[in-house]
Amino acid sequence: MFDIKGLLGGGKQQLAGLDIGSSSLKLAEIQESAKGRVLSRFHQMPLARGVIVDGAVASPDALTAAIKELYKHSGCKCRNIVTSLSGHAVIVKKVGFNQMDETELRDLIHDEAGKYLPFDDMDAVDYDCQILGENPYNPTQMEVLLVAAKKEIVEGYTEAIENAGLTPTIMDVDSFALETMYEENYDFEENDVAVLINIGASITNLNAVKGGVSIFTRDFTLGGNSLTEAIAKNLNLSLDEAEKAKIQGFGNDEAARKSFLEGVIGYADPICSEIERSVDYFRSTFGAETIKQVLLSGGGAMIAGMTAELGQRLGTEVEIVNPFKKISGGKAIADKKLLDRIGPISAVVVGLALRKRGDK
Repeated sequence: MFDIKGLLGGGKQQLAGLDIGSSSLKLAEIQESAKGRVLSRFHQMPLARGVIVDGAVASPDALTAAIKELYKHSGCKCRNIVTSLSGHAVIVKKVGFNQMDETELRDLIHDEAGKYLPFDDMDAVDYDCQILGENPYNPTQMEVLLVAAKKEIVEGYTEAIENAGLTPTIMDVDSFALETMYEENYDFEENDVAVLINIGASITNLNAVKGGVSIFTRDFTLGGNSLTEAIAKNLNLSLDEAEKAKIQGFGNDEAARKSFLEGVIGYADPICSEIERSVDYFRSTFGAETIKQVLLSGGGAMIAGMTAELGQRLGTEVEIVNPFKKISGGKAIADKKLLDRIGPISAVVVGLALRKRGDK
C-alpha cells in the first residue's frame, strides 16, 4: 500500500510484521506451509508512555531500545520489517482521475500532488497511490487511493528501526493492515460490506470495505487510554491503578469487582459515540445501509459489554475479530485458548506480517 522505499519488485523474501502502538509493541511472522499459513512467531511487550505521542515517535532512543528488547526475547531472525502509521500521522484520501496507466498517474501526482494533498511543501512528504478501479458512475474516470505522511514522521519510525539493526521495508497504514487481515481470514461476496474497527490505546481505526476493498477510512484519537483516564478521574486513582481496575475490577471483594467491570462500558461512551457517528456518516455518504458484519479488534474490543453496546448503537451484530480464522498457531502458539485470547490485539500485526515485497 504505502511502500516507503518505492516498489521493491517481486520475490517472496520473508518479512516480519512490527506493530508499534502507543502502549505496546507486537511482532509476528507468518509462513507458508503445506497446510496453509502458519503463525511461526509472535511476541508482545509493553511500551512506556510518551514514546509514541499522537502517532509520532517522541523518544527515538527509547523506541530503538524497546525494539531491540522485543527481538531479543522473541528470537526472531528476520531483519526485514513491515510496520505502519496511524491517526494524524498519515492522510488517506480517495481521488478521481481520468483513465490512465499507473506510470502516467505517478508522474501526474508527482507534478501536481499539492492539488490533492493538504501539504504546502510536497518535498517534505512521502506519498504513494493505488488505483482502485473504474468509477462506477463515470467510466471515463478511475478511483485512486492516495496515502501520504510527512517525511519527518516516517523517518522517526524508520530511523528507530534501523538503529535497532533492522531494515524497514514497507510502511503500511493500520487501517489497511486490518483490510489485509480481513481478506485472508474471512469469506465475502463482491457487494458485501464489512466495517473493521480497531480500538487501540490512543487511536481508533475504522475501515469500511466492500468486496474486500476499502471504500472509507477514518482514524480518531480516542481509545483505551481515554477510558483509563475517565476511571482514574472518577475514582481518584493513578493511571496505573485505573488501568489495573479496568482489567481486574475495583472493590474490596469479588462481587464488587465483578459489578465494577460490568459497569466499565459506561466510561466508554465517548469512544462508542464517535464510532457510531463515523458509521452513520459512512452509511449516509456511501448509501451502504446494509452492513454484513462489524468486526472489532484492539485492546478496547475486550472491554466488558463493548460488542453489545456497539451492536445496539449500530443496529447490527458486532463480533470480536478472529485474525487466526484461517491461520494456524503452529509452534509459536500451540495453545488454542491462548491464540483466541491474543486474537483481538493481533489484528494489525497479522495484517502487517501478511505483506510481501512488491505487493500493493
